[in-house]
Amino acid sequence: MSAYGALTAASYRASVRDKTTVFFTFAFPLIFLVVFGLIFRGQTVEQSGRGYIDYIAPGVLSWGVGNAAVFGVAFTLMQWRKDDLLRLIRMSPTPLTSVLASRYVVALVIGVVQAALFVGVAMLPVFGLRPSSTWPLALPVLVLGITAFLAIGMVIGSRANTPEAVAAVANCVMVPMAFLSGSFFPIDAMPSWLQSLSRVLPLRYLNDGISAAVSGRAGLGSTGLACAGLAVFALVFGLLAMRTFRWSNDT
Repeated sequence: MSAYGALTAASYRASVRDKTTVFFTFAFPLIFLVVFGLIFRGQTVEQSGRGYIDYIAPGVLSWGVGNAAVFGVAFTLMQWRKDDLLRLIRMSPTPLTSVLASRYVVALVIGVVQAALFVGVAMLPVFGLRPSSTWPLALPVLVLGITAFLAIGMVIGSRANTPEAVAAVANCVMVPMAFLSGSFFPIDAMPSWLQSLSRVLPLRYLNDGISAAVSGRAGLGSTGLACAGLAVFALVFGLLAMRTFRWSNDT
């Protein structure tokens, strides 16, 4: 087996070893869907006339996928470095790109499964989500979103030395972003200055791209804008992750 294949298999085992973590990775976004879906069932957003489910479902999905990507890779890199696994890998001919690519594949698989499960539940009659025929346009947005948030998680995992530090930093990044990007609150109902501020957050582009695709408002222009924004964030944080990556806590 190649080094990349071995690292991918190790990343997969690390992701599924803790059954509680696996359960809440998929269940956590669904909990928010149930809570917000039942609270705002049948209601519409006054500013746009669209149903709350059209905002809440794509927004919570985007946050859940991004959250899983950030926490998954951050905890794994921190733990591998703490256990000196990365130091051992460094002593082999394995390049850094293989280490990061192995986590990328696992994050993509988790994100796609997470999205499929979430949409399936959101389409139940009690919630009433009805994806438009333009839903395939959400796929490139989803992939680039996972890529961008994986890069953010790599930066966090490269600098944090303990599980508590990973959780603290990742939550400080993801929780405010969820509210400021429209995941839990319709962006159209926010003040104009806050809507402009949200443009500097990657979750805003992931929300907009998936929401437009699912609701039938997506076109090549809006999807391209969302993809371009996420690609920029992925590139910036990817380069930062390469610069800040540490093989051990002693460096």
